[in-house]
Amino acid sequence: MLVSVTGGLDVTGGLGGLYKEGLMYWKEMLGAIAKPDKNAKTYEISTDYSYDGLKEYPRPQMQRSSYINLNGRWDYRVIDGKGQVACSGPIEVPFSPETALSGTVRHILLPEETLEYTKRFTLEKVKKSKHLLLHFGAVDQVAYIYVNGINVGSHEGGYTSFTFDITEYVIEGENELKVKVRDYTDRIGYARGKQSLNPGGMWYSAQSGIWQTVWMEWVSKAHVADLVITPDIDNDLVKIILSVSEIKGHFSIQSSNQDLIKGYTIDEIRDNRLYITVELNEYKLWSPENPVLYFVTVEYGKDSFSTYFAMRDFGVEKDENGIPRLTLNHKPYFMNGVLDQGYYPESLMTPPSDQAMINDIEVIKSMGFNMIRKHCKIEPMRWYFHCDRIGMIVWQDIVNGGTKYDMNMICNIPTVVRPFGNTKDKNRLFLRFTGRTTEKSKAVWFLECQETIKQLRSVPCIGQWCLFNEGWGQFDARGCLEYAKGFDETRPFDSASGWFHEGCGDVFSEHVYFEDLQVKKSSRPYVISEYGGFSLKVGNHVKKDFAYGYKKYQHAKDLQDAYDEIMEKIKSLEAQGLSGAVYTQATDIEDEVNGLMTYDRKVQKLY
Repeated sequence: MLVSVTGGLDVTGGLGGLYKEGLMYWKEMLGAIAKPDKNAKTYEISTDYSYDGLKEYPRPQMQRSSYINLNGRWDYRVIDGKGQVACSGPIEVPFSPETALSGTVRHILLPEETLEYTKRFTLEKVKKSKHLLLHFGAVDQVAYIYVNGINVGSHEGGYTSFTFDITEYVIEGENELKVKVRDYTDRIGYARGKQSLNPGGMWYSAQSGIWQTVWMEWVSKAHVADLVITPDIDNDLVKIILSVSEIKGHFSIQSSNQDLIKGYTIDEIRDNRLYITVELNEYKLWSPENPVLYFVTVEYGKDSFSTYFAMRDFGVEKDENGIPRLTLNHKPYFMNGVLDQGYYPESLMTPPSDQAMINDIEVIKSMGFNMIRKHCKIEPMRWYFHCDRIGMIVWQDIVNGGTKYDMNMICNIPTVVRPFGNTKDKNRLFLRFTGRTTEKSKAVWFLECQETIKQLRSVPCIGQWCLFNEGWGQFDARGCLEYAKGFDETRPFDSASGWFHEGCGDVFSEHVYFEDLQVKKSSRPYVISEYGGFSLKVGNHVKKDFAYGYKKYQHAKDLQDAYDEIMEKIKSLEAQGLSGAVYTQATDIEDEVNGLMTYDRKVQKLY
């Protein structure tokens, strides 16, 4: 008699049905790990969003009035490994040279090449009592910054923001800003997400250089450099930590809602930080159904900016039946999510406009989802602001990195042998192939994890962190979890999403694409952090004449029926103890045609 590896086949239905379902399981699974067709015809497609310069203030939780946007036309050149100029010309920042919206020759930057940017800007007056801060949303992967020929600093990591005080280097009149970039992709271990110099299947086109907004602002000498906002709904408080350039000046916080703030105290001043407690009167709790934000003005000396917060709590608690659940505001809350990787055909990881971000979130919410798993990417800060105000929980990945992965050993073979053997045995066998064997690559992970959490920890909508995905760059999950919790103890952590579990983390998180969906008993909330992956090519809305996905459909009705069936299954599992689930995925991307929307956002596949 045949034995089902899915654990869910009806053996009473006869050998014929069992044999047929077993063949379907293996066919779908082997099809998903088959190599993509590298020779398939490609097409130029794009969304209908109009690029508008991305002029909106890029950091909504710390917004000042002295804003100078540096997006727009810059000059670039690429220096090859022999020191020769490979190409040069104008480029539209913040779009990578590999993208259509950059306006360049679509050059793919190689690890041995250097990408150089030049931007000239004019300052009519250099304010002696002010400081000029230069901000970069993200530059992939290593950036060296020069102002008027002087190196003002560098930054490693292609997904996090960074800032330099350039006051001492600027002059009245014309100034020159130069940025030199190296992108090593998978050679050193920096975060790279889904980028590949050999794209195909689940891996996408590599990009490089400046891909988020570049901007400047004038601040007073004594100013706030960073802030951390932590709501405490149990005590009707908001805790604020201000990191300041110097301890000097008066602090105040005000709200246009006169009844919101009951009072505030400065509890401690230490190491150029002010630790502040704000007491609140009546307020409303934030949720996707009622996404209430509170906007306030912070003043520190002559520095002034607007910020916002939401009163909410994400946690883990047992329900009335003793089942561990993810909670929102101390109540069990089922997190019905979709995987979203934030790619666009004309601009890759850079949203072409603010409206593009808004529409993606609104469409996802209109389809009944209350959570987005932001996969292998950090979005511009405005994306998180829109999730905050629209009402969308975010499970945020720490972007995967490491050196080259052995995909057979950490993905393909584990998928095939998933139903056999115990987790510990599989971890010992496979985790040596995850691309984290060098000390440099491990050190990079700690740096990038710290920067990611510090950049995003005050964002209200983030309800969970994910440290590792499917073994991509995974190592010592327990030690990494302890390290990460040192920067944020206010949210649950998924230490390993997929199958290489190391017995730690706040949830038990699995990817289930080919087996029957079911709830597994655990002392932690059980989540299916990826499922679905249903694929359908739609007319001329595809990037490539090739379909990659886990279950392929030829007709929209068949896709709809399969989707309705699996969503009903997910709904039934909630009562059995499922705490959250993430459908793959929001949009098609290059070879992948498993999106709820086409890559160009022009067709929603489901009605």
